[in-house]
Amino acid sequence: MFNFFKPQPAVGEITPAEVHERLARGDRLYLLDVREHEEYADAHIPESVLIPLGQLSLKLASLPRDTTIIAICRSGNRSGVAADLLRRAGYRDVLNLRGGIIAWARAGLPIKR
Repeated sequence: MFNFFKPQPAVGEITPAEVHERLARGDRLYLLDVREHEEYADAHIPESVLIPLGQLSLKLASLPRDTTIIAICRSGNRSGVAADLLRRAGYRDVLNLRGGIIAWARAGLPIKR
């Protein structure tokens, strides 16, 4: 209950290329996009799930605990906040997508519009 007050280990980051490689290998990843609806509709990573950051604390129970969660936003800032929130809520296998969807697109990786 009071895990929010305990120091938590820093959230790790993962590059777009590393995520893409893990997906290609068939690793189970939960791609959590924490941007707003309009941003997600404009462009998102295929198979990602939208839960805006402002709603995340209300939807924690819907997230898997047995799968690596990759937090995604536009540039990596909001997703860093989301990943930290998840860690404080007891999720252990959480990574922040370094550079967000901007870095993903710059790397030429698939985007759904």
